[in-house]
Amino acid sequence: NDNGRHHASYTPSLEQPPSMQRILVTGGCGYIGSHTLVSLLTSSSTTYSVVVIDNLANSSCESLHRVADIASLQNFTLNADGTAGQDSEGRLSFRKVDCCDEDALRAVFEEFQSFTAAIHFAGRKAVGESKLIPLKYYEVNIGATWTLLNLMEEYNCRQIVFSSSATVYGVAKDEKAKLKESDEVGVTITNCYGRTKYMIEQILTDFHVSQSLENKHKWSIAILRYFNPAGAHPSGKMGEDPDGVPNNLMPFVAQVAVGRRPHVTIFGNDYDTPDGTGIRDYLHVMDLADGHVAALRHLDGGKGHSKLNVFNLGTGTGYSVIDMIEAMGKAVGRPIPHVIGPRRPGDVTIYMADPTRAKEEMGWEATRNLDDMCNDLWRWQTMNPNGYLKE
Repeated sequence: NDNGRHHASYTPSLEQPPSMQRILVTGGCGYIGSHTLVSLLTSSSTTYSVVVIDNLANSSCESLHRVADIASLQNFTLNADGTAGQDSEGRLSFRKVDCCDEDALRAVFEEFQSFTAAIHFAGRKAVGESKLIPLKYYEVNIGATWTLLNLMEEYNCRQIVFSSSATVYGVAKDEKAKLKESDEVGVTITNCYGRTKYMIEQILTDFHVSQSLENKHKWSIAILRYFNPAGAHPSGKMGEDPDGVPNNLMPFVAQVAVGRRPHVTIFGNDYDTPDGTGIRDYLHVMDLADGHVAALRHLDGGKGHSKLNVFNLGTGTGYSVIDMIEAMGKAVGRPIPHVIGPRRPGDVTIYMADPTRAKEEMGWEATRNLDDMCNDLWRWQTMNPNGYLKE
């Protein structure tokens, strides 16, 4: 059952009005990517059209139907085998492509001819899994970026926003200090996922330097170091849809609240914090999504043009695991069952952003609070108890 959606053969790419910017979004069907599509397509300052590429290894096309619905796009349809889709105005296009597949990715550049910029989300992202299959993480995350950068240069698209992670900071010397972009990165990273993000940051840095030599075309790059995204679109139509056991605290808590799992296990309650549980910097996924639009503006004609820019995206406020479970209980209207387990190796006590630079340089700051995160997450979970799965 495809909920009555009709399949159509998609029309060739439509010519765009000159005022419209076409953005390539890799991994755009995933949690953060799909919410960023909403921010792009509903932006009041610039009219964007987006071309989404995703291999659907850890995501669902259903998120694109929800994006089209929220952004009021007409007739977003997929072709019969689900490998391509488009709305009637060509604002949202989808091609099922793996970023590591140079021929398939080249075909997308050939088809659409010009992109203003790319936002690069595509990659594998589970910390625990990365320790088990490191070669796959290095191959996919670094290979996808290498292939994308080569093709962007070839097709004269020289603005990229890269989805990095606060994991690049590793274990800070002073765990209680807020992390700044100028702090040391790379040295004390505790997992392979974080190392791939750090290596890609190094690749982007080396590449940016090389392009400023010998009168080459200069690149504009924004590296965004995410802290802990949480929540969902306020409509309840979109959210995080983890495959199997969630790797992140909040979707796990939501699944406990809805009855899919018996309880939350808190990994350690003997940390040096007020309630003994680890503290993290959680930010609403729509604030994070808006940060990508701010980064695009910063690169394209803003002060970040032709520069390599690095920004933390966080709130600067920390909440403990207990704080999060209690806030979710408030949103749900009943306590969330939880038990205490042993510490996990590699977990740090406190991880918080200093988000000052993002506010000062690109005018971005988080505006949504913990209650918003929990209420929106609960709305998504109750409206979609099985995620994007068809009933």
